[in-house]
Amino acid sequence: MRALISVRLMALPSALLVGTLNVMSAPTPEQAFSELKIYSANGTPWRVPVEDWAGARQRIASEKQWTDWLRRERKSVDDWTAKRQDRVTWVCGWYHDFVSPKDASHLTWTPDVPGEEAQFLTSPSDPLVEITPKIMGGWVCDFRSRHADMMERAAQLYRLTGEEKYANWAASQLDFYADHYLEWKPQHKGQEARLYWQTLDEATNGIKYINTVRLLDSYTDPARKQRWWDKFFKPEADVLGKSLQTIHNIATWHRCAVAQFALVYHDDALWHEAIDGPFGLRNQIAKGITADYFWYEQSFHYNEYVVQALITLFTQAGLAGRASELAHEMTVGENLMLSPIYVRFPNGLLPNPADGTGIESVPHRAFLASTYRVFPTTLGLTEVAHDRNWNTLLDPPPASPRTDTLPSVTSQNLESSRMALLKHGPWQVFLHYGQLTASHSQSEALNFSVAYNDTDITHDPGTVGYGSPYHKEYYTKGLNHNVPLINGEGSAPPQPGELLEFSAEKTRVSAAQPKYRSNANASRTLVIEGNRLVDTATIRSTSLAPQALGLALHVQGKVRLPDAFKPTDSFATNRPAAFSYWHDVTSTTYKDQASFDVAYGSLTLRVTFSVPGEFTIWHGSTPDVPPKRREAFYLETHGTEATFTTTFLASEPERK
Repeated sequence: MRALISVRLMALPSALLVGTLNVMSAPTPEQAFSELKIYSANGTPWRVPVEDWAGARQRIASEKQWTDWLRRERKSVDDWTAKRQDRVTWVCGWYHDFVSPKDASHLTWTPDVPGEEAQFLTSPSDPLVEITPKIMGGWVCDFRSRHADMMERAAQLYRLTGEEKYANWAASQLDFYADHYLEWKPQHKGQEARLYWQTLDEATNGIKYINTVRLLDSYTDPARKQRWWDKFFKPEADVLGKSLQTIHNIATWHRCAVAQFALVYHDDALWHEAIDGPFGLRNQIAKGITADYFWYEQSFHYNEYVVQALITLFTQAGLAGRASELAHEMTVGENLMLSPIYVRFPNGLLPNPADGTGIESVPHRAFLASTYRVFPTTLGLTEVAHDRNWNTLLDPPPASPRTDTLPSVTSQNLESSRMALLKHGPWQVFLHYGQLTASHSQSEALNFSVAYNDTDITHDPGTVGYGSPYHKEYYTKGLNHNVPLINGEGSAPPQPGELLEFSAEKTRVSAAQPKYRSNANASRTLVIEGNRLVDTATIRSTSLAPQALGLALHVQGKVRLPDAFKPTDSFATNRPAAFSYWHDVTSTTYKDQASFDVAYGSLTLRVTFSVPGEFTIWHGSTPDVPPKRREAFYLETHGTEATFTTTFLASEPERK
């Protein structure tokens, strides 16, 4: 992918990192990740989508699988349109509030109206969840999004079958929103979203609404279409155009939505504002995607989320004959989609920097399949070959010209993204050594995740719904990560940090955080030595008075604790709120060194902590990806400087 080099250097200012190539031998955007791409005859890695309605009708008429698919699609849309209707009285809330108060797991959504058709809601761990105004608002958000899906699908059925009942229903919903859009009051302080709680949801669903308009073009008279613009799309475009004048994943959705409004309503001035404005799409891509092709807010979830926005625009621009205007953006956007595959762990899980919810695995074949109309890849075409959906009906995918072999993962320094990966033998380590922006950052600078072959040794669980106290008080805090702490706190984001050393040959990486917090600096060195992984983390107080200096380490295995550990109920006393989320806490005191066996099925790791002098270790059950929990250690000593050396020694059973 790129040359592997040993470097000793200081970090560039974060403003210079975004969009700046850091390795001279890096390939051009077109050449990057070429083993996964499928190129056109003229050498482009992207294609112009088509929308073949005549061919679709022929496929429906001649192929039983397509006939059966259409029957199911009709039934799904018919059932929804017969039973479901949006209401002006419903106040839309935040999707992230649709979570269980018990453990922040996402609630199970059904179309049954809470309080009318359902008296309680459920989650994977809670069968009786009380319906509160916040939870009801989250339900409404999901309902409106699904309702928008049905509008688009009904319009597609009209174009395919010519049955006006589908066009009539979809158009009547657009009439409803145009009639009442200005009646909904903004719910989110600082934003003017009306139909939804936030402008992001106005954009993501606005794309569905505007595509419904496009699909109904032959059905709708000009006056009605203009009315939709005047009372619905124009007010939305005004809100989305002036919101988030910054580089951000939400701003990218805003610009993609407005650009599609402009395409359907043939507003060239609005198109150029959305594409070429100071915070238009071109700058979102130029400044939001690093030289390593990761989204600069760092959560790998946003690689995919931003690509989801881009695909909608690239598809509509292609159908409108304007794909060539976005050629560079399409090339870089495809790289954004593919880059996570090159940092995956052996079990397919991704590292999880920043505040993405849950843990993703790659390759995300279903997502790659959904992008084939613009981004044809070996993985996507192989996956989509047998799919039956609107995309494959209108734009049948070709067979992949070659086998979809996954690329190998190697040690690499992703300096423009402030991350590094070490891989040697069975060990693979991911270090998140710095941050580029405050947006979506957490107190996790210097956090690391580890795999041993396909065994998950320790991971970052991400976060939960942003409306939950679990998000604010625990998942975003240092105690949830494998980081050093001062007085119970991790880093104060954002911190670009300094890369001190990276060597693929020595499988060694070292980084520092000179401004870890206002009262501390920190550093970490990770090195793979045969069957051992050695971590050295140092935290230094800038105060002359002794401080509580600690280290958190979470493990996905089962710890064999010695009898010396005794229950304690004072773990959270006089500490940050995050400490109250640990359960079944026990503790004991050691001097200089402590070792524990951690069982991972047939694999056992000997985990040894070395800390000069006396120190205390607490062990407890901690939140993982809900509703799961895991085990963790917290070490603490007092002074102005502490170095914690952790050695992981692998012991596998002998093969007979």
